[in-house]
Amino acid sequence: MSTIKTETLSTPSNATVPVDTVVNGTAKAWVNFNGTGTVAIRRAFNVASITDNGVGIYGVNFTNAMPDTNYATSLNIGNNINQTWCDTFNTTYVFARVYTGSAYTDDAIVQVAVFS
Repeated sequence: MSTIKTETLSTPSNATVPVDTVVNGTAKAWVNFNGTGTVAIRRAFNVASITDNGVGIYGVNFTNAMPDTNYATSLNIGNNINQTWCDTFNTTYVFARVYTGSAYTDDAIVQVAVFS
C-alpha cells in the first residue's frame, strides 16, 4: 500500500481544501436502509450489513472498524417519530433505535452516518 502525503487538495478550477478537512470531516460510514419487514440496505459506505435486533432496533455493522468508540453518529428516519438515537458504540458496530414515545417501532427509511 502506498501513502501520499500532502496538505492541500485542489480541483481543476483551483478550488482548494485542506486534506485534514477531507480526512477528519467526512463520514467514515453511512447507510440508508429499509427497516420494515426483511431489512435491506439501499445504499451504504463502509457498512457490511445491518441486523434486525427486534422492533425498532437495528445493528449497523462496519466493513472497516472505527479507530475507537469516540465517534459521533447521526440517525434520521422517514416518519415523524418522537425519539431516535444510536448507542452501544463499538468499533465494529453501532445500534440504531427508533422509539415512538411508548414503544419501539420499525421505519421504512432509516439513515445512519458515523463520523470519527
